[in-house]
Amino acid sequence: MPYSADIDRKWQKKWEETKLYKFHPENIDKKLYCLEMFSYPSGAKLHVGHWYNYGPSDSWARLKRMQGYEVFQPMGFDAFGLPAENYAIKTGIHPKDSTLQNIETMERQLREMGASFDWDYEIVTCLPDYYKWTQWLFLKLYEAGLAYRKNAPVNWCPKCQTVLANEQVVDSSCERCGTEVTKKNLTQWFFKITAYADELIEKLDELDWPEKTKKIQINWIGRSEGAEIEFKVSGSDQSFKVFTTRADTLYGVTYVVLAPEHDLVDVITTPECRAKVEEYREYAKKQTEIERMSTVKEKTGVFTGAYAVHPITGEKVPIWIADYVLASYGTGCVMAVPAHDERDYEFATKYNLPIKRVIKGAEGVDDKLPFTEYGVLVNSEEFDGVKSEDARKKIVEKLEKDGKGSLKINYRLRDWLVSRQRYWGAPIPVIHCEHCGIVPVPEEDLPVLLPYNVEFTPDGESPLKKSQEFMNTTCPKCGAPAKRDPDTLDTFVCSSWYYLRYPDNKNSKEPFNPEWINKMLPVDKYIGGPEHAAMHLLYARFITKALRDLGYLKFDEPFKSLTHQGIILGPDGNRMSKSKGNIISPDDYVSKYGSDVFRLYLMFGFNYTEGGPWNDDGIKAIARFVSRVERLVERFNEIKGDAGRNDIASFEKELNYARHFAIRGVTEDADKFQFNTAISRMMELVNALYKYDSDVPQKNLKFMEEVIADLIRLLAPFAPHFAEEMWEQLGYEYSIFNQKWPEWDKNALVKDTIEIAIQVNGTVRSKADVPSNADNSEVEKIALADEKIKPFIDGKEIKKVIVVKNRLVNIVAK
Repeated sequence: MPYSADIDRKWQKKWEETKLYKFHPENIDKKLYCLEMFSYPSGAKLHVGHWYNYGPSDSWARLKRMQGYEVFQPMGFDAFGLPAENYAIKTGIHPKDSTLQNIETMERQLREMGASFDWDYEIVTCLPDYYKWTQWLFLKLYEAGLAYRKNAPVNWCPKCQTVLANEQVVDSSCERCGTEVTKKNLTQWFFKITAYADELIEKLDELDWPEKTKKIQINWIGRSEGAEIEFKVSGSDQSFKVFTTRADTLYGVTYVVLAPEHDLVDVITTPECRAKVEEYREYAKKQTEIERMSTVKEKTGVFTGAYAVHPITGEKVPIWIADYVLASYGTGCVMAVPAHDERDYEFATKYNLPIKRVIKGAEGVDDKLPFTEYGVLVNSEEFDGVKSEDARKKIVEKLEKDGKGSLKINYRLRDWLVSRQRYWGAPIPVIHCEHCGIVPVPEEDLPVLLPYNVEFTPDGESPLKKSQEFMNTTCPKCGAPAKRDPDTLDTFVCSSWYYLRYPDNKNSKEPFNPEWINKMLPVDKYIGGPEHAAMHLLYARFITKALRDLGYLKFDEPFKSLTHQGIILGPDGNRMSKSKGNIISPDDYVSKYGSDVFRLYLMFGFNYTEGGPWNDDGIKAIARFVSRVERLVERFNEIKGDAGRNDIASFEKELNYARHFAIRGVTEDADKFQFNTAISRMMELVNALYKYDSDVPQKNLKFMEEVIADLIRLLAPFAPHFAEEMWEQLGYEYSIFNQKWPEWDKNALVKDTIEIAIQVNGTVRSKADVPSNADNSEVEKIALADEKIKPFIDGKEIKKVIVVKNRLVNIVAK
């Protein structure tokens, strides 16, 4: 029967009954861990973006299975998080209820997609059997000094009423709801990811990852080599340190700047300047870090009335506060060199502050201020005439000798803020006791269960704080009444280690068996969106390295190879969203054409790593391609009883070339996730089969069957239900996915003849087949004897014949 959704259901049922996709641990020596970033069940149904992620990546996994790998391909759900909580606030449906209902729907849809997930390994992060071990992870990091608590200015979303990590602030707004983010001082939990900053950069070289993603991580970590220099506050015993990568400009310092929120501001501000300083500090509080770091924003600031002492010259320079300096970056203080820094130059020009040039460029170099390049020092006493690269080192040596500075490495990366003032997350497993302070929950008491009956309407405080049943407990150390921590963990903590839980998901004694996990990991191929480059991917790498150092893992990186899928945009070219009304649901297409046609179209109609605007103009062409393959199988079944031939004639050689050309192309392109060109190769093979069927009266049926069988094998990863059906119709045993992937024959790709173009005076006048092993003189004779050429050379003198091997002959005739 013609391919349809009924065939999908037939084979999905068969796969389920026979456990076709069951992972066999005994074949660990052949394992290939293929992992797609698991989905968040925030909506009731899969959209085309889910299909675009999971369908093509599943095709790659199926290809690997047929190549002999024992593929481990699990699936689960990143089920905690703010969207479910916001949905609950809006609708009154409890986030646990809506999340589990959505998971049930999405599980069904993923099965209907025909993906080869082994559902025995499913994980759901909002269930206690998972988040128990997320809490265990927190405790292990705390024991190792990698989890700590401190009071700090944090990003605060007034709408979501929760803290956000820097990575979750996009264009000064909450990534979830788009509300402008403000600052708030809170006592929060942090993970010390900065302890691994250098390794997080260095190990990138070992990974088969997109270079753009590596660069994003390098820039986010922001390693800078420079010097830390101490400035004394004139007339007091106070001092502060600045970090600079350009110690060679030290002689050009004409003022210094502190962050408005720096603790020293209260101490050094003079009485006559205090009112303006306090007014300015209130102004700065209302801006986000992103706004303050903007290069286009006009720089503002006020004078504190205090002065700093230059560490070498002893000159007094004014101390200002300005919003372009952040307390959370570096030391929260900068030395201003307006002659050699654009930001400082803009500020000094605005406030009429001195500008002192101390570096001059080489002859012929543009000396327009601010001069930011390296050159030769001037106006710098003992270092006049010294190249700035050399002076930088000597100046730091001088400072070190006087105890006023030293070499220093600085990072843009901040420690990972993991506290969240929201309900739908894993409770932080800590108890606060008046007598004992912070007390970790004993491991045997895990999990700290998230209570169901909680008022989670946002009011600026953690919802769990309102639950006396949850909050009130006893101290594990002294037995006195105590309080639980009211915050929950950032959802990214759950996803930072899930790849470790999948292979041992039913282990109730430990998060995973280290011996088994060290055999199964790292992940061989990871597939997911590039938007996680500076969040999830960075966090997962940090957790892997921390667990390695704690003795649980023997590998350094979680994901050896990474592929990013592109984004399918709405038909209007914008990101799909309900508010824009441009969401494309796959359901109607699957119902009309079958899931394999839809999957094939996603792979053929778009470059997988780029995506693009949705356009369904080509889906009918894909449906016709599937029908053409179906007719080929039907046609062969009609004629296979004929006598046929057994010899291999030129017709078979031509088809054999197309066969092996397709096998090579599909294999190489699909392995690189270039699915569109892989499908094109199969289309070419179908065309060659039709040509053979129409041009050859008496066919070599055995050979034709081999070619059709290879075609169906090539098609199987891309159209799994349809390929199973065709395989069955050809009379072969179940399942095609137990078949070996076809291999190409190099000899078959060497043609007996090659078509070349024949030109006369540079214009193509004919084409001819020449033996592939013919030398230039033979090719020349064939070209000159071609009947179509004669009208263009008769009566003319042949001046020259140029032969470009295997491509063309150009006859120069006058």
